[in-house]
Amino acid sequence: MSRRRADSQGSLGPDDEVMPYSDDETDDELDATSEEEEEVPPGAVPMADEARPSEMPWKVKANDRPYHNLPEFQKKHFLCFKKSRYAGNAIKTYKYNVITFLPLNLFEQFKRAANRYFLALLILQCIPQITTLAWYTTLIPLVIVLGITAVKDLNDDLARHRMDKEINNRKCEVLLDGRFEESKWRDIQVGDVVRLKKDDFIPADILLLSSSNPNSLVYVETAELDGETNLKFKLGLRVTDERLQEEHQLAAFNALIQCEEPNNRLDKFIGIMDWQRELYPLDLDNMLLRGCKIRNTMHCHGLVIFAGADTKIMRNGGKTRFKRTKIDELMNYMVYTIFALLILMAAGLAIGHSFWYEDIGSKAWYLFDGLDQNAAYRGFLSFWGYIIVLNTMVPISLYVSVEVIRLGQSKFINWDLQMYFPEKDTPAKARTTTLNEQLGQIEYIFSDKTGTLTQNIMQFKKCTIAGRTYGEPTTAEGVVLDRGRPVDWSWNRHADKKFQFMDHSLVATIRSRKDKDVNEFFKLLSLCHTVMVEDKDGELVYQAASPDEGALVTAARNFGYVFLSRTQDTISIREMDKESTYEMLALLDFNSDRKRMSIILRFPDGRIRLYCKGADTVIYERLSPNSRHKDTSQKALDEFANETLRTLCLCYKDISADEYAAWSRTHKEAQLAVANRDAALDDVYELIEKNLMLIGATAIEDKLQDGVPSTIATLAKAEIKIWVLTGDKKETAENIGYSCSLLTDDMQIHYGEDVNEKLSIRQTQRRHQPPELHHGKKTPVEPFFTQSGKNALIITGGWLNEILYEKKKKRRRLRLRRLGRRPPPANPQDGQPMDDYEKEMRQIDFVNMACECEAVICCRVTPKQKANVVSLVKKYKKAITLSIGDGANDVNMIKTADIGVGISGQEGMQAVMSSDYAFAQFRYLERLLLVHGRWSYIRMCKFLRFFFFKNFAFTLIHFWYSFFSGYSAQIAYEDLFITLYNLCYSSLPVLLVGLLDQDVNDKLSLKFPKLYLPGQQGALFNYKNFFISLFHGIFVSLIIFFIPYGAFLQTMGQDGEAPSDYQSFAVVTASSLIFTVNLQISLDTSYWTFVNCFAVLGSIAIYFGIMFDIHSAGIHVISSSIFTFTGAASNALRQPYLWLTIILTVGISLLPVICIQFLHKTIWPSVGDKVQKNRKKYEMELMEEEKKKPSAFQRGRRSRRSAYAFSHSRGYADLIASGRSFRQRPATRRTAHESIREVPHGDAENI
Repeated sequence: MSRRRADSQGSLGPDDEVMPYSDDETDDELDATSEEEEEVPPGAVPMADEARPSEMPWKVKANDRPYHNLPEFQKKHFLCFKKSRYAGNAIKTYKYNVITFLPLNLFEQFKRAANRYFLALLILQCIPQITTLAWYTTLIPLVIVLGITAVKDLNDDLARHRMDKEINNRKCEVLLDGRFEESKWRDIQVGDVVRLKKDDFIPADILLLSSSNPNSLVYVETAELDGETNLKFKLGLRVTDERLQEEHQLAAFNALIQCEEPNNRLDKFIGIMDWQRELYPLDLDNMLLRGCKIRNTMHCHGLVIFAGADTKIMRNGGKTRFKRTKIDELMNYMVYTIFALLILMAAGLAIGHSFWYEDIGSKAWYLFDGLDQNAAYRGFLSFWGYIIVLNTMVPISLYVSVEVIRLGQSKFINWDLQMYFPEKDTPAKARTTTLNEQLGQIEYIFSDKTGTLTQNIMQFKKCTIAGRTYGEPTTAEGVVLDRGRPVDWSWNRHADKKFQFMDHSLVATIRSRKDKDVNEFFKLLSLCHTVMVEDKDGELVYQAASPDEGALVTAARNFGYVFLSRTQDTISIREMDKESTYEMLALLDFNSDRKRMSIILRFPDGRIRLYCKGADTVIYERLSPNSRHKDTSQKALDEFANETLRTLCLCYKDISADEYAAWSRTHKEAQLAVANRDAALDDVYELIEKNLMLIGATAIEDKLQDGVPSTIATLAKAEIKIWVLTGDKKETAENIGYSCSLLTDDMQIHYGEDVNEKLSIRQTQRRHQPPELHHGKKTPVEPFFTQSGKNALIITGGWLNEILYEKKKKRRRLRLRRLGRRPPPANPQDGQPMDDYEKEMRQIDFVNMACECEAVICCRVTPKQKANVVSLVKKYKKAITLSIGDGANDVNMIKTADIGVGISGQEGMQAVMSSDYAFAQFRYLERLLLVHGRWSYIRMCKFLRFFFFKNFAFTLIHFWYSFFSGYSAQIAYEDLFITLYNLCYSSLPVLLVGLLDQDVNDKLSLKFPKLYLPGQQGALFNYKNFFISLFHGIFVSLIIFFIPYGAFLQTMGQDGEAPSDYQSFAVVTASSLIFTVNLQISLDTSYWTFVNCFAVLGSIAIYFGIMFDIHSAGIHVISSSIFTFTGAASNALRQPYLWLTIILTVGISLLPVICIQFLHKTIWPSVGDKVQKNRKKYEMELMEEEKKKPSAFQRGRRSRRSAYAFSHSRGYADLIASGRSFRQRPATRRTAHESIREVPHGDAENI
């Protein structure tokens, strides 16, 4: 299937290869840009950028701490108090300290409406005129709840204290009083000069001054920032490199740095260093950012520019949002509903009491209490009395029970061995205890790519040379095998032993040296690159700017073409047994527009040859008509694409000396160009990179993490949509989309231009609608994609800004502020919205279009854009979202989503520290959602439904009793029964259901992803379920009250006494209630264990044990005012007639439930019921499947251009050409060769 691809080159839209940061621009650069945009009066000369150092608002003076405390750098902090605008380097993520814990925690807990309600009840119960219950019936549960929550909060905050302390107490050498002294990170201040050593973490955002490497070259690992483990290089200024090597030189350093204010832009830094009456420009290449790690550098010196909260890594964290589950919000609304019902019932009963007292109470002499109160006042007191009596409709134990269940569910996630990654000894970790049930309701997953879906490992898998494809398991004679063994590299002492290749025939061909094309192929790989090398203990270690390049040079090394060393103008390689040195005449580096790189070499015999490697789309356009094997190579490329391998075409061209001399003159002229130098160089490169001869192509595997395709496929069956949000380039992101089965061959892919066009058409249609329809915020009914089939959307950050009207938003605000607000144009032509409504509708249109697609990939997006995409889906779809990532560039997205998941086990832990859940592999997400999430949701819903039911049944008995007690707020039970009902008599069985219940086991949960759908739909707990619980409670309370009431009318006991007294009635109703609720939860339990059985029987036994104790004569002696039911239980429960009443009451209460459950499971079974019914059959099938071998990889049948294997940033060509990494230092300085020590760890997308 052919698909139209978005081509940024030549398009009038945004550049697909550029990562936009328009919303993150600092005010100073906006001021500068805005001024540039303003008209310059005739005859005036515009001010040059270099002439504006005073406009840069951030000033840092080296080795001068008092300077940063001057009044001009103070800002208002609180009331009239001021503090320095420069942040200290200590970080603080904790909430409490020793003094503030108790008041602040209580303040936060009483923000919860339910806690304030129970405090108000406690105060009411202390008023003798209205209280009908003892004050301790509310105080004891309230203290327990507040105490448990406080202990949990304290434990969480102690963990934050420990983490902060560990980071703030890291050691670093700081220049103080002319010498370096060891200091803690928290004591570092802006303007300090620090010394960092190999493998040190960088404590702040630091300007690099000098290092032990030539030209102050420093290699850094950015895993904390972006999850990547390949190294980047930073360079100090030449002037600081030459003059700031010794301690006394650094102590005398007094430069003034003027730069941009702290911001979150990881890709940009602008500043000026004013030192010794000279100005030196500064950029990001001179900065070492906090969170990175020093590698391959013995030591370096730097000046602290931004500290603590001002550093870029902290600025990228976004706001910490308080996350609450949908069930929490729903539960709060239901509690408000109960409050309303409670007030209505209390008001109705109070009115009833007023009328009753008027008609009956005031006229009955035996009810006279000696108080001179009229009927209305008595009704008013009765209202408050019933508020107290009926308060158990909202039991305080509900909240503590929910916390206990969530804590238990979090522990089950932590203890799950199937989510434990043994290779890095990393278990799954639930970092929060409040969101577990939300895991069972996820509708959208937003995933990073590098390090989350992929392993950061590139592997050379296949190649095609002169029309022949290599890479399948093959013998040395060329016989293809079903299964082979890896090639033995013992014949090559320079081989990387970790490199695996299955095709023995290619090795045999190379060693025979009979095939010139094969030899030329690997010679090209060993020469055409920008890799740096070091000899570490006799073993070669390669340092590549792109992991793809590292994989290709390593492959050439294993096949006998070993890259040994390079200088500014030579490259040395070993060709099998012979060592050769080639003169490098020119290095034409890769960039995102050229999509290729070339090198021009002079061979030892004097020949000049150009080697080139690049994407097939650009190489084929530049091939000579005489080039052979184009068709066969294209077929091989299509096969590689089907296997989602990343490809590069390799070619060469022989150049005459005269042709090179003429081109070289043109090249030097372009290098000296002042304006548009890059464009001029690209034009010159075009002159030489033509009429190329094709040799072949390579195929590299960007290795996915294990189980990623199957996880995505399973989650898709659960109707969870996965969006990939990455900073990587479009081609790479698209290729990974195919690799992980997110994109399939039958999908129609839509790019930025297509999306923008469709949205503009919809916007134009809306503008032509009648004005009265404009502000009816209904989403459009008609879909964007009317054709049948699946759709996918691939959009870059530039197009995202264009589509969502985010482009230049901040600049536009600034200009409006300066020039005064202008009325919006009646017919905007610049693509900008007419008003906020139109902008909002545009965003809604985009979200609707994206949600119609099966897959969405947003590439070249900034951290802020990732968070914005998540916010849009949350806002306009009201969907529950999950974000998963592994680097600091994912933190904002992780914090914005309803659930944030961090990939742990890598060296970058920033994402994990900001996440709600953490584990080591993407595939564990399947189990987290479909097993733990679904179980947690089902358990919590079942718990809440039953909890509301049992409390309605318990409380409403007071309501029915009031009709027979003159609406006097008299309670129907004993005081202590009310206190202990939710604490002891009915809490344990429902708590265990909330902790342990499961409708089907974990394997069946994964086998049938459709079981996840009820959670997404919120089908198990909503207002419908709430009112069902309410009516169920009303029904049961009616039965429990009126059957014993009828049984007690005109009855006579065996001893001739009437058992129809109030205390006997209270015992019978209480006993019937305890049997009913405990047997009811038994009917609702799907997964029985010994613990559940023990809890049900134990709760009933505890009830009778405590009741007989507190009704005994012995305990009555202790406190006759509290224990007033002396002998009531033993007297009532010795009557067989009352036992029969209890049995009848319980039977009639449970019978309708049994019937309804039977009908539901037989006539209207759910998916879960069907799976339960055939559980044994499915379990047998699973056992059979486990015995079978996993199926081999199936190749697809699509034909498409594959993504090319290249980093999306420039390589080390400029560094090599400048010679800065090779130039030797005088005297004691080490060479680059001696200073490089570390092995790069793998693939990554750059910052």
